[in-house]
Amino acid sequence: MRPVEEMKPGNQTVTTRFLLLGFVFQGKVQVLFSMLISIMFLAILIGNSLIVVITTIDPVLHMPMYYFLKNLALTEICYSLSIVPKMLAILLVDRKTISFTSCALQLSCVILFVTCECFLLGVMAYDRQVAICHPLHYATMMSRDHCFRMALGSWVSGVPVALGFTTWLFLLPFCGSNTVDDFFCDISPVLKLVCADTALFELLVFIVTVIIVMIPFFLVAISYLCIIHAVLQIPSAVGQRCAFSTCAAHLLVVTLFYSTTGIIHLQPRSSLSSNMKRMVSLSYTVVTPMLNPIIYTLRNQEVKQSLRRCIDKGLLRKQMAIFSPSR
Repeated sequence: MRPVEEMKPGNQTVTTRFLLLGFVFQGKVQVLFSMLISIMFLAILIGNSLIVVITTIDPVLHMPMYYFLKNLALTEICYSLSIVPKMLAILLVDRKTISFTSCALQLSCVILFVTCECFLLGVMAYDRQVAICHPLHYATMMSRDHCFRMALGSWVSGVPVALGFTTWLFLLPFCGSNTVDDFFCDISPVLKLVCADTALFELLVFIVTVIIVMIPFFLVAISYLCIIHAVLQIPSAVGQRCAFSTCAAHLLVVTLFYSTTGIIHLQPRSSLSSNMKRMVSLSYTVVTPMLNPIIYTLRNQEVKQSLRRCIDKGLLRKQMAIFSPSR
């Protein structure tokens, strides 16, 4: 199946559609893989939506830590919605074509939400550092206004990057087969289709990626060094375990996110095969967003108790509705 092209005056080809290669499986393997991705996508939507709901309606969770967790869950939902539906369309109905505009929109969403998640993880590490190292000043340093500004900054930080690079990339001339060697429109596979000098673009993408990844990463690293130093000053082993347990879930999520995104975006072009890149991309586009709610729920007693309260309230309302006299 060839991508759709149009001819301009002067025999110049203008790309109107791309062809997403996606995952290549045969027969039952493709059906099983499609079912697995569908289940994981549902888990992403349900798990992260539950976090958004309970952190909004339960007053016990109206704290900075859960405010940032709610923003992280919203990011995961938006990120998955920008990628997974098209991936399922490729797997289930072999709809591999994507329009020029849709590809640009998908790429801008990917850049926006990845950038937002990077900075949110850094902010969440800072929140834990303030809570453990400066507990007496926590209410002042992490006030409602400060939390709102940090969350807003995380969301807004990706807007100029997404708009700038997407606009620049899609204004470049495309040529060749127009087959994107991935299951979504990412910078690297789309850039391979450009028939122009992209050295400056690639250099700036690398510099900006390093900044976006490394600034939050250094914030996370410094925050946890401060946390470890503060925790080691606690004389009680029980107190040390309690302090570390409040950070364990976030540290695990940070490790999963940075280890996968770093492999893809901070490695040279030829360092990984196409199949390996697709599998690593799958891990941070589907697997990590699915695991985040599970990690935070299993490692956090307050979240589990809030879920139980919400379930109990729902069951109580149902019982009252059943036994209440009808008018």
